[in-house]
Amino acid sequence: MYESTRCKVLNRDVMKYLALVPMFIGHMIGWITMMRHPENSMGTYTLPLPLQIVVDLALFCPPVMFFMIVDGYKYTKDRKKYALRLLLFACITQPFHWLLFQPSSGWWTFNVIFTLFFGLLSITAWESGRKLWQRILLVILCALATAVMMCDWIVFGVLFIFFLHVFRDRPKARLIAYTSLLLVHTLLNLFSLGTVPTGRLLVNMLVMFVVLMAPYFCMTTFYNGKKGAHPVFAKWFFYAFYPLHYLVIFIVKLVLDHMQ
Repeated sequence: MYESTRCKVLNRDVMKYLALVPMFIGHMIGWITMMRHPENSMGTYTLPLPLQIVVDLALFCPPVMFFMIVDGYKYTKDRKKYALRLLLFACITQPFHWLLFQPSSGWWTFNVIFTLFFGLLSITAWESGRKLWQRILLVILCALATAVMMCDWIVFGVLFIFFLHVFRDRPKARLIAYTSLLLVHTLLNLFSLGTVPTGRLLVNMLVMFVVLMAPYFCMTTFYNGKKGAHPVFAKWFFYAFYPLHYLVIFIVKLVLDHMQ
């Protein structure tokens, strides 16, 4: 499946559990900070540096999910049902997303599961057998859909998923594509110069790059592609966890507000 079978000791479910822990902790700290101080344009940059790094560790999760979409496309028994399931849980998650972010970001932002859905569609479009220009156009449209909807991981999420699929059997090309895309994604943070402290911004960019590279090496080195011991439970747990973690964070924020 990937380059080598050595060290591949983490199955699908264990890898997802490992990704969810830093995501939940990072979101808890970062999102509550943002919601409680929406007037602060520097957001989590006002946190002590160790807490800022903890917030950035949440970024370990998305690349793992990007890999899982690629695996899901290849191994699922029914790709149509898989896509519809993603779309359903994206819609279920959206009210919880608005609950947290509507006051600061408005009604026009959408959660990351929509990004995963469009990433899956981009793979489906690429493998559709249509003419090359049509397939390229459809992939571009999938990426642009995340821009129009202001989804998390706007454009980049679809491109990461797409290139992980296209270069699945070409490890060197896949690494180059992933790293290049990640460099562009990281360097775009330079547009924040002047609005946040330069030193903190550069440190944050370095931490982000390292954290986002880590899951790539974990997935290519330690992930064995096998199901866990309880695949049915795990599948529905992971779908339910994302909207529920929004709700838990919102409740914690309300408790903290009440304690002030």
